[in-house]
Amino acid sequence: MSTKPEDRPPKSGRAGGLWAKLHKFAYFTSFLYACIILLLATPFFQRHALYQHAFKIPWGAKFHLPEKYGLAPGKTLNFKLTTSDNVTIGAWFVLSEPFYQSLRTSSSTPLEQPSLKTVQESLRASPTILYFHGNAATRAAPLRLQHYSSFTSRLRVNVLVIDYRGFADSEGIPSEPGLTEDAKTAWRWVLEKGAKPEDVMLVGHSLGTGVTSRLATWLAQEGVKPRGVALLAPFTSLASLVETYDLGGVPILQPLQSFAIGRKLMKKLIQHHFDTLSVVQDINVPLLIAHSQNDIDIPHSHSRTLLDVLLDPHLPAPPVSFPATPDQILSREDYAAYVEAQKQRRARRSELVRKVEMPTFGTIEEFNGTAGKVVYVETFWGAHNDVGLQEGVQDVIASTFRLGPLI
Repeated sequence: MSTKPEDRPPKSGRAGGLWAKLHKFAYFTSFLYACIILLLATPFFQRHALYQHAFKIPWGAKFHLPEKYGLAPGKTLNFKLTTSDNVTIGAWFVLSEPFYQSLRTSSSTPLEQPSLKTVQESLRASPTILYFHGNAATRAAPLRLQHYSSFTSRLRVNVLVIDYRGFADSEGIPSEPGLTEDAKTAWRWVLEKGAKPEDVMLVGHSLGTGVTSRLATWLAQEGVKPRGVALLAPFTSLASLVETYDLGGVPILQPLQSFAIGRKLMKKLIQHHFDTLSVVQDINVPLLIAHSQNDIDIPHSHSRTLLDVLLDPHLPAPPVSFPATPDQILSREDYAAYVEAQKQRRARRSELVRKVEMPTFGTIEEFNGTAGKVVYVETFWGAHNDVGLQEGVQDVIASTFRLGPLI
């Protein structure tokens, strides 16, 4: 017996099957996203995502053999420091190139790793940079080696670099207070070995700018003035950075930015802050900030914001604040006063800031801040990791802090 067409069950169409698959995919990705956010909210995973200290590049590094990674024989001392909370961290002290060459040419035998006595002599002979690197990898990473070599030769300084707790061959678990204590330990060490505060400069890159800022403000509170501070590719705070930060090229936290509850939740979940924006005005020595326009890890707008905060005390205060939320409306008179005040602030800024534009390099802005000279270098090139290797940036560092041949 035949069945009439109208009595047959309807066939599932391709469109229905596709929609079902899309729904399943949406549910799965939403669940996966929620799991990732929950994992990042836990101290363990958040710590590893931020510091990436498990990536000990180069793997299996032989820190007692700095020559293996390109440094000259007998130029670098590998040693350990012990912090006030009893954590042992690894460090390298790299002699300045002029001092090293004087040793090399006067020795009839190959140089061995410098002794503490040699380090003390070098500290007295040349200024020293305390270099605080970014997240991931170790002090033996190739890119960081380029910084030491360049600083010791072009700037003619010694370089002390530490691996924070939990990094490389250092003990402990990284944290904001912990990294700050590591930086303080490095500072105390160079002074104990004979360096004068005015001969020691603080340089931080990326995550290291947060560490540098905390060390610099602690020194200011103690009434101590180092030679200066340089922040290479800094961020205003981690809370601001994660709003746009990509994790492996994926802006994983940006969906939370699309609604107010998500933004509040994200800020509550962040357990490490490194809030440079709130302390940068407390730095009591000349300051240089350098950032490249093609930095895709930390946008150069972070450095611009830091510069604006440093400039703000020197500009006329606006009589009216701009509304914080769209539902607040200024009166016609208040709006006119606000516009006029902004015009005056721009005019005053033009008077204060000396600006030099270099068509093949970038822009240099400079003004006299509360605690001395403030210099901002915005380069066209350098991306995130190479901005400190730009010779143009190093030349500005040399002239700002009286380093290199200019000493």
